[in-house]
Amino acid sequence: MSFSSDVKKELCKAPLQKKCCALAESCGVLLYAGSFSLSELRIMTESEDFALRLPKLFKKAFSVSFDALPEDCSAKKLIFRITDQDKLSSVWKALGYDEQQHFALHLNFALLEEDHCRSAFLRGAFLAGGSVTDPGKRYHMEFATSHLQVGRETEALLRDMDFEPKSVLRGGSSVTYFKHSANIEELLTLIGAPSAAMEIMAAKVEKSMRNTVNRRVNCDSANLEKSVAASFSQVEALTRLTESGVIRTLSAELQEVAVARLLQPELSLSELAETFDPPLTKSCINHRMRKLMSLAKEEKTT
Repeated sequence: MSFSSDVKKELCKAPLQKKCCALAESCGVLLYAGSFSLSELRIMTESEDFALRLPKLFKKAFSVSFDALPEDCSAKKLIFRITDQDKLSSVWKALGYDEQQHFALHLNFALLEEDHCRSAFLRGAFLAGGSVTDPGKRYHMEFATSHLQVGRETEALLRDMDFEPKSVLRGGSSVTYFKHSANIEELLTLIGAPSAAMEIMAAKVEKSMRNTVNRRVNCDSANLEKSVAASFSQVEALTRLTESGVIRTLSAELQEVAVARLLQPELSLSELAETFDPPLTKSCINHRMRKLMSLAKEEKTT
């Protein structure tokens, strides 16, 4: 399974509670789906998790069901269709589009006034037309749509949310993309995939540590490798505590040490202790780190 598939699997765990968010997410799906016109609504996906979510999403957003569902759930391409005119009219009306006017599809910003609805829209857009590269290879996340106006407006929406996307035309599609890991981490967290964001952070830490090793290979390599190995082990353990949610149950003192280590994996414990205000003693930070490592070991065995 690809990293993109894992991300979509995590996104599909987001609860369908608010109708406004269901509408926003459905809007993202339809504007980034295969076909959305007055005569047909067609969504094609390779994600089984997304395929399971779609009927529930449309029932929540529009109170309609699909006219055609995938016949074989094990097929590579899973296709959903609506051709019934009454259902299509309900969808267009709910999204704020006028069927009597013939114009290029665009974002209805009235559906995206709240932050949670914006997040839901971007989640739907990613589920239908998004992908993200395995962070072990490179950093790249994109949204692709055949509706050029939608692509431009999505880029504007992201910039309004303080992101820094880029865009390009590729094969007749508008592609909005990110190359910076920090933007990708933040966006994945925002749309409902914090575990995937943590994987990118962990990959970045590993790359940084390997680069550090390469730079210092001729400077006390034995001690350096020992320090890097210890730091990597700590980051791995703290990532496990974060993904499992255990980190939120710990004391503020332990959480502070965990965050400091994740943000500064290149520092020795002594150097890390100096970053606190007031600075921690070496014995104090050693004690807290041993406690965190012990908790992570318990979590791994459960």
